[in-house]
Amino acid sequence: MTSYAVEAEGLVKEYRMGLLGKGKTVRALDGVSLRIKTGELYSILGPNGAGKTTLIKILSTLLLPDSGYARVAGYDVVREADMVRMRIGVVLGGERALYWRLSAWDNLWFFSQLYGIPPGEARRLIRHLLDLVGLAEWANVRVENFSKGMKQRLHIARGLLNDPEVLLLDEPTIGLDPVAAREVRGIVRRVVSEGRTVILTTHYMWEAEELSDRVAIMGGGRILAEGSPEELRSILSAERVVVLKTDGDGMGEEDLKGLGGISVAVRREDRYTVYRVTVNSVDDFIDGLLAMARERGVRLRGLEVRTPSLEDVFVRIAGGLKS
Repeated sequence: MTSYAVEAEGLVKEYRMGLLGKGKTVRALDGVSLRIKTGELYSILGPNGAGKTTLIKILSTLLLPDSGYARVAGYDVVREADMVRMRIGVVLGGERALYWRLSAWDNLWFFSQLYGIPPGEARRLIRHLLDLVGLAEWANVRVENFSKGMKQRLHIARGLLNDPEVLLLDEPTIGLDPVAAREVRGIVRRVVSEGRTVILTTHYMWEAEELSDRVAIMGGGRILAEGSPEELRSILSAERVVVLKTDGDGMGEEDLKGLGGISVAVRREDRYTVYRVTVNSVDDFIDGLLAMARERGVRLRGLEVRTPSLEDVFVRIAGGLKS
């Protein structure tokens, strides 16, 4: 048995954009290589368009790579696709692949019979899975009456029906409210505790930091950095992050970089502008910042110094979140 649950080497996938073969070619994956250990929770982190979903679809045999190879649970995803499918569970983002007019129980029963699970075993397994995802009391309720979070939990239960060695979760918390997202993350932890390998794609930095054994940061179809959250944070170990809130937009990114900012992320928060600036010298930066604020009449509403997070590493490596 292989020591890795997932192996990939030099995966390339291109799409032709436009009608009738006209238009530009987009390289969704540009030579992706990775190794994921059995029992590991491996997060793939990146903005929309980074290549995360394309990679998941290749690993789950839904897409063929143009070149390179991948093995899941020891089997080649192209030449031994049927063997791979028997050993994986796949949960794609959104609310697809459930029958809304059926109950939660009937959905799982239907899919269990497609897998050929004997009826007695299927009943036991469905009870276990509904309990695992917190839907036991909703077993006989039609899915059309479920909240988005409940539907996503049922998706995960469906992905576990065949007792997979590897579970692939493509942005399972996207669009969920904070309570529902927390419930889904709790389920993911329990799945890992059962000894399964989980591959999780997300563009939520803190989610990857909270859940993962290892994280890959993707951008432009490539893996830009890889390691444990601690290892990735150590990239910026000598630096600090200054978070400041101001009225209006009196300072730009280039202004803050001119004061010693290495990277700058900006967002709007109600009527305020919030800047997240990575710096080497906190004292020098703040001295310059206060002088600039006085000169320009910019009112500071908050200022905090923090140690770098995985988000700061991502901003440095991938240039920030871009759709």
